[in-house]
Amino acid sequence: MIRWWMVRAGDSNELIPEWISKGVVSIGWSELGNPKSFNSREKLIEKAHDVYKDEKPGARVIWASQVWKFCYEIKVNDKVITYARDTREYIIGTVTKEHVYDPAKISDYYPNVVEVAWEDKRILRDSLSQGAKNSLGGISTVFRVDQWEQEFEQLLNGNISVTTNEMEEDEESAQKNEEFIQQAKSMVEDTVDKLDPWQMQDLVAGLLVAMGYQIKVSPKGPDGGIDILAHRDAFGFEKPIIKVQVKHRRSASSSPEIQQLLGANPIGASCLFVSTGGFTSSAKNVAMQNGVKLIDLAELVELINEWYERFPMEAKSLIPLKRVYVPM
Repeated sequence: MIRWWMVRAGDSNELIPEWISKGVVSIGWSELGNPKSFNSREKLIEKAHDVYKDEKPGARVIWASQVWKFCYEIKVNDKVITYARDTREYIIGTVTKEHVYDPAKISDYYPNVVEVAWEDKRILRDSLSQGAKNSLGGISTVFRVDQWEQEFEQLLNGNISVTTNEMEEDEESAQKNEEFIQQAKSMVEDTVDKLDPWQMQDLVAGLLVAMGYQIKVSPKGPDGGIDILAHRDAFGFEKPIIKVQVKHRRSASSSPEIQQLLGANPIGASCLFVSTGGFTSSAKNVAMQNGVKLIDLAELVELINEWYERFPMEAKSLIPLKRVYVPM
């Protein structure tokens, strides 16, 4: 199966001339070292948590995941597409050699390299359907765009033309909308990150109330491994009963902490563990084996965005938000 990969050419689109002349694509995050020295995505994420301590936990996971895709998932004969902003064209290439860690090929800043044979034919952005434009306008550095393979191939072969109705929104507008959405999510993430541990506990409780649960929040002090009990009925008899642990800190939560939640009363209840610092790989393994639902900061923000309108007022007051609509 041939996969199509969008790879962005640096923060300012500055890499394209070197990519074309040297027949490569490259990405950075050099602080992680050689990704091939890690035998799992989780190990690479742990490294990202270590070297990017000052960054948001969600960002660390995203960055490490993109490096993992670039180094382990892009294969020979896959297609690579990148955008030349100055000419408003997409440049297409075919992978000829998989990832190597070579700081001397492009620069120390972009040491992860995949060799590519670039085609002479290019695709004008104005030739794409609006759906393809929107997909290619994502702000990630490395991501799959397989769903548009047929359209790309037809355009390269000159078989389809611009559809006027789909071409009305230009690149600048689509990109600004995507950037606005991502910036808004980052602002919510920053606001949540500034809460103290007790406020975070109350925020998670508010989320559960918004989802339709009755909740009981543990008072300040030792909690025996449970911060919140959630259930559907007022008496707490109706299943599922959910026991929740909330950890709001920079460091990742560990497997012993997962085990503590599993062992806390009521035994047999469903388990939810919220950790804004993420989770170690061993914690994820224990959670998977025992059916524990894990939520990190990035996923918590997604849930807040989804359920915010139903939050109780005291929970809304912790992170006051206003809904804004943008064209899609």
